Amino acid sequence: MSVTSVLDQLRLDHRFRDRIAHIEFLPPREARYGNLNPPLPEELEAYLSTKKIRLYVHQTRAIEAIRRKDHLILTTATASGKTLAFNLPIFERMIAEKAATALYLYPTKALTNDQQKAIRELEAFTGLHTGASVYDGDTAAHQRPEIRARSRIILSNPYELHYILPWHYKWSTFFRNLQFVVIDEAHRYRGIFGSHFAHLIRRLRRICNLYGSSPQFILASATLANPEEFGHRLTGVPCNLVDEDASPHGRKYFIFYNPYFDGKGDRSVLQETKEVFLSCIKGGLQTLCFTGSRRLTELISRWSRDEAMRTFPFYSNQIAAYRAGYLPEERRRIENRLKEGLIQGVVSTNALELGMNIGSLDAVIISGFPGTLISTWQQAGRSGRGVDDSLAMLIGFQNPLDQYFMQHPQAFFAGSMEHAIVDQTNPYIATGHLLCAAAELPIQPERDHPYLGDSLQMLPLLQDCHLIRETPRGWIYAGKGRAVDAVPLGTLSADTFRVMCEGTLLETMDKNQAFREGHQGAILFHKGETYLVRELDLEAKVIRVKEADVDYYTEALRSTDLTVLEEENEIFFSDFSLHFGEVEVVEQYTGYRIIRGNSVISHAFLDLPPLRFKTKALWFTLPERTIHRLENECGELDGGLHGAEHVLIGVMPFFVMCDRWDLGGLSAPHFPSTGAPTIFVYDGCEGGIGLTEKACEMIAPILETGYSLVRDCPCEEGCPACIYSPKCGNENHPLNKKGTCILLEDLSAIIQGERSTTTPECAPLVVNIDQ
Repeated sequence: MSVTSVLDQLRLDHRFRDRIAHIEFLPPREARYGNLNPPLPEELEAYLSTKKIRLYVHQTRAIEAIRRKDHLILTTATASGKTLAFNLPIFERMIAEKAATALYLYPTKALTNDQQKAIRELEAFTGLHTGASVYDGDTAAHQRPEIRARSRIILSNPYELHYILPWHYKWSTFFRNLQFVVIDEAHRYRGIFGSHFAHLIRRLRRICNLYGSSPQFILASATLANPEEFGHRLTGVPCNLVDEDASPHGRKYFIFYNPYFDGKGDRSVLQETKEVFLSCIKGGLQTLCFTGSRRLTELISRWSRDEAMRTFPFYSNQIAAYRAGYLPEERRRIENRLKEGLIQGVVSTNALELGMNIGSLDAVIISGFPGTLISTWQQAGRSGRGVDDSLAMLIGFQNPLDQYFMQHPQAFFAGSMEHAIVDQTNPYIATGHLLCAAAELPIQPERDHPYLGDSLQMLPLLQDCHLIRETPRGWIYAGKGRAVDAVPLGTLSADTFRVMCEGTLLETMDKNQAFREGHQGAILFHKGETYLVRELDLEAKVIRVKEADVDYYTEALRSTDLTVLEEENEIFFSDFSLHFGEVEVVEQYTGYRIIRGNSVISHAFLDLPPLRFKTKALWFTLPERTIHRLENECGELDGGLHGAEHVLIGVMPFFVMCDRWDLGGLSAPHFPSTGAPTIFVYDGCEGGIGLTEKACEMIAPILETGYSLVRDCPCEEGCPACIYSPKCGNENHPLNKKGTCILLEDLSAIIQGERSTTTPECAPLVVNIDQ
């Protein structure tokens, strides 16, 4: 069957037709080819000729920029040839300059290994031996000296680079000749991880400066709302943008499928996913289904195989699961079988979202909005490689963003991508990398300011803590242990808890996650298995678990308190003000719920110490007219405030690239320091990472989107698709849908009114409190 035949079948089948909320037809696009002047060296031209490759316009523009030695960010679609666009000019430079070296950084080992194959193929054809080698935690000790001495292309990851830099003298030849740093899948470096990565890149540039090199940065990324700003913040150098995609694609039908079209949902969203997945496979479409977790991947693949065995056994052995945690050889086997057409269906976590070559697929099913538009389009782009017809389907979960897109599909298809946030001002992250820099090379403030920036101001404080010492050569590291061990990338502290089962390490968690998911009595899921937490040992930082076959799960309950420490900015509107500044948050995990199915069967108490941290927040009080409306029409303020807090946290990830779990909130009908009904939204990590600061700039569309979401939800009194939150520590009480609508409508109207009548001379006033 063809893609259109399967689509017609879905439209006609009573099990599916009512759930199809929208079908977007994406027309085919012809390729636009470019020319290079001068042409590439003969060896590379011969490679393209043999492979029957003509370069697209965006590829030739990228090559021209790299030839000019410009820093570059390339943001075109999946399968548009980004890798070839930077590999060709790098090889061209290496043919001309025999000592030139290049460092390729990838976010995952699987992608690193896949890209090594492409480079070695180019090596074999051109006869240029670069010794391209993977250098990561799996590289054998006896191979490392040879790689350092002979390899001109190193493929690695940020974690390994973090540990390489203190040993830079062993890499002196490589760094002295380093001309390129390639950062593939650059959009993955955001939030806390992005902040760490930005500091890591500045440490790399500082070491390169020591050896007299100044490498060119090449970033390949999915489409972003702020690519040039993002590239500059990530690397510290201005990046030229190439974003006009000239690659061809066939017709694509993008379906929005809503199991909760009636506000209820008769079948679980996992059952709906399984049914659609099997329908595509039965229709002869090679299909990839993305899920949001390892557990869901295992469940859907197992259910699909079981049903296929009963109803069409031929396909039961052609359905596989794919996720992190599998052995590398097993993942390679699945990738190759998928590429060769020997597997008809794969259920995967986002491990297959990245640019690994798995061939051309007919259909992609995305079970639940993956958190960002960028990831959604990346995953949807896995179908239809080439000019064939393809199908993509987003299955909406019962949460705010999923249901907002189901009700407003054009917000998805016509809207811009999210802003990727990289914040270098977090003092906890900056301090850690300052210690690492001092351990790598004595810090000389005048020389190192271009790389270490304002974090240099913390040197005297670190000296007072006996972590750094000033010497005639500069500031040097004086702490105990290795600095890099105290700065784990991706988290804010080395406060790591180990999950242990009968002496076996299952995984690690940071302190917040340990309190939330690893408390005594919690049910943990790991690699498809269920574990019961026997003990959370705070002193040893160990979570002891045992295997358990249970039919329930747990959710932690939390109370939050907040104190405003410093107001940094205030934006004045006609009837209310938006504030931004530093706050101290105290989170207290008080207990947990035991849930079977959709029912809470019992509660249990927890005795854990409070978690305290300073972070950044935005907040606002309600206008008097809104307070009067809420009191007159709802009889109270609490439910509307609480609902609006949930909605703002729920929709912010649409504008600021983050997960709702990266944010926290608090609302109160009378907050002590404001003396009025107040809503706070804060960055959920110590020091903040720029999320709420960016949200302040985008408060108008955030409020408008939140109001549309709640107004258009078909429920009567509120539901998980609008004002309920899965992370609410107060068990989603009190909540008032009508009050939430009134509050968001009023605030949106105030801002909209000012935007429609405002001239530059009377724009909303932004005041920097420090000034």
